Amino acid sequence: MSQDIRIKKGLTIKLKGVAKKKVSDLPRTTIYAIKPTDFHGITPKLSVKVGNKVKAGDLLFYSKENEMVKFTSPVSGEISEITRGAKRRILDIRIVADTEDTYKEFKKEDPSKMTTDTIKSYLSEAGCFPFFIQRPYDVIVNPSDVPKAIFISSFSSAPMAADEAFALQGQEPFFQTGINALKKLTSGKVHLSVNGEENNMFNKVEGVEIHRVFGKHPAGNVGVQINKIDPINQGERVWTIKPQDVAIIGKLFQTGKYDATRVIALAGSAVTNPQYYRVKIGVKLEKLFQDQIKASNVRYINGDVLTGKWIRKNNFLSFYTTLVSVIPEGDHYTFFGWLPFTQNKLYSMSRTFFSWLTPNKEYVLDTNMNGEERAMVLTGEMEKVFPMDIYPMQLLKATLVSDIEKMEKLGIYEVAPEDFALIDYTSSSKVEAQAIIREGLDLMIKEVG
Repeated sequence: MSQDIRIKKGLTIKLKGVAKKKVSDLPRTTIYAIKPTDFHGITPKLSVKVGNKVKAGDLLFYSKENEMVKFTSPVSGEISEITRGAKRRILDIRIVADTEDTYKEFKKEDPSKMTTDTIKSYLSEAGCFPFFIQRPYDVIVNPSDVPKAIFISSFSSAPMAADEAFALQGQEPFFQTGINALKKLTSGKVHLSVNGEENNMFNKVEGVEIHRVFGKHPAGNVGVQINKIDPINQGERVWTIKPQDVAIIGKLFQTGKYDATRVIALAGSAVTNPQYYRVKIGVKLEKLFQDQIKASNVRYINGDVLTGKWIRKNNFLSFYTTLVSVIPEGDHYTFFGWLPFTQNKLYSMSRTFFSWLTPNKEYVLDTNMNGEERAMVLTGEMEKVFPMDIYPMQLLKATLVSDIEKMEKLGIYEVAPEDFALIDYTSSSKVEAQAIIREGLDLMIKEVG
């Protein structure tokens, strides 16, 4: 049984450089890395030292707060370096990879015949719990919790986002096995949201509640889907997971191997040949950009242009990334930039310019903010791109002054930073809404728990 959800508020930003549906295997790099900084709120406890040999699936570190949350190696090889930052904070664990991976062997299992506790132990041992993100707070789950539901968004509506159905071609049996395991982890339902305008493998998945979603970005955000399907109340826990991670879990059960392979999209107007690549989590990205970048002054982004993180071209693929974006840098100033029809100002969500006459046109936009931070004024522009039943400006103001009681009443438990990405882009106040919400969620963890 499917349920239709129609998102009327939002904004779909069409950018040039969407990845073509072609998959290539990225040549194996020498060095891979797992970065504890990818996991918000995790204090790592190391289980390896420099010089140790590891197999794919071997333990690298675990959470100091919860030993069941383990992080394992995506490849086999030798620990070459443990990079530290200020106050000896661990930035990454680097592995010089073998020519071919040797896997730690896990027992092949049928999750439909296992108990909840044995599935949790199995997933913990293989380092799969970091794939699950909890709402509220947008942090890695506590394995001992029993969520009221598990949500999977099978598509992303962000600019140039990877096509998850295309990325999972040939992985359908693994995805179904992963779903069978997820059903044992919740007291409620597994909700799978699909793009209502497409008919693909996700519409045929069994054992889930399917929801067809229509509308503008952020229709693909799992937080928006939760808000429309089964909103979170105080004290409740909901788990979310990405489609490719479900397939990794399913493959683990079927083969007994932790295969941290992803299909990622390289996209952006600065990319010569945007397409998909088959890689391992933690791969060094330098080879990905080789002979692919048109200009020298570009912004490399681990993720999409609204929520991703700025990186250098020799950085490593982040743990959750399925898209790497490359767009022109915005470190320039436009003389009389307030004048209409100047460079990079031919696109607007308002009718100030004429972009509304060509809704299907793709644009080349850079990272220039086109303005500076200023006061938040009640213009209603935030509400136009925020489809949840929440007042975004009031929540941001309550968060800025750390008013916990008001934050609770205004819906802080239902949101994550990515839900405010369009506000970052469209708001004339130029406030860093995502950063404000992240700080607010951290405050709630500390004060409320």
